[in-house]
Amino acid sequence: MGPLTETIPKPMLPVADRPLVAHVADTAVDAGATELVFTVGYGGEQVREYFGEEYAGVPVHYADQPDQLGTADALRVAVDHVNGPFAVLNGDNLCRAADLDTLFDSVPAVGAYRVEDPSSYGVLMTEDGVVTEVVEKPADPQTNTINAGAYAFPEDVVDLLDVPRSERGELELTDVLDRVIERDTVGIVDFEEWMDVGRPWELLEASERRLPTATRRLRDADAEVAGDAEIHPDATLRGAVICEPGVEVGPGVVIDGPVLLRSGSLIGPNAYVRGPTLVGPEARIGHAVEVKNSVVMADAAIGHLSYVGDSIIGPRVNLGAGTNVANLRHDDEPVSVTVGDRRVSTGRRKFGTVIGPDVKTGIQTGIQPGVTLSAGARTASGEIVTRDR
Repeated sequence: MGPLTETIPKPMLPVADRPLVAHVADTAVDAGATELVFTVGYGGEQVREYFGEEYAGVPVHYADQPDQLGTADALRVAVDHVNGPFAVLNGDNLCRAADLDTLFDSVPAVGAYRVEDPSSYGVLMTEDGVVTEVVEKPADPQTNTINAGAYAFPEDVVDLLDVPRSERGELELTDVLDRVIERDTVGIVDFEEWMDVGRPWELLEASERRLPTATRRLRDADAEVAGDAEIHPDATLRGAVICEPGVEVGPGVVIDGPVLLRSGSLIGPNAYVRGPTLVGPEARIGHAVEVKNSVVMADAAIGHLSYVGDSIIGPRVNLGAGTNVANLRHDDEPVSVTVGDRRVSTGRRKFGTVIGPDVKTGIQTGIQPGVTLSAGARTASGEIVTRDR
């Protein structure tokens, strides 16, 4: 997720009206969880500040993981809070409450999901609905059923956490699962929805999935426009558009939902915002700017006469006037993005840019599809950016 995680831990990146991990927590509580324990490391203070000592009506505890030694270690540091059967969930996976409800009632069990290409995942081998083996990233997968990273365990599984380091030098929760499989009958729970939000374009897809739901929920619970939001009479809001307190929408603005304007954001005049789009707190969308299907994070500013499409704009970014983001290749092939040291296809015909925190672009900057700008990067006036920086 770099460079978006330079100042925000990945689970706290925004998805619709909440951080990513809050979707996980809410789903767990909706499924019947009576207590939440967060294993935290980098950025843990942000998690603590958001969730506090109670969240969604259930108590919250925190376990510090000073060194990221692996998923089994993440559970190990949390065992003091385990009392009875428990579930382990990844903080960056989206799923349905109904599926978790079934998982919680099926101890011991593991969540499963079916994908087109399972070669990048842990594949679950099963027999008569029982898990017999987990095969990590097989070159020739025998099934398309993958491990969804959601587990329901009996309390005594904490006695099985002393596993050796894996080939990549980590203590793996899947090795713990192997021990449980050897000892117990581990069921499989098929998930109807599951999404691993591990890369920027997946954050955009998560926003596309959750924004329509969030705007419907917020509209049912509160007024569509908060009492102290200022909407100019010459502005046009169509579909599911939520304006939080302090929002200002200027004359000539057109907003096509689903769009969520967080508190204090300023839009226009004469701007066009097309959903699904999230505009973060105190963000500013200038005169005659068009923003389409994007996530614009807190305190970002998009200067007048700019275009941003299918992109992730980090916090405190300032796009100079006339900055234009290209989001479509001329050959109509899927846009690729650099992840680590290699180019990876997003699988998306349209994808723009990933811009880290505190970036500033000069006026009339052009940004090519799939380009990533690192935290604090600068561009010159009139520059065409074709490579990451």
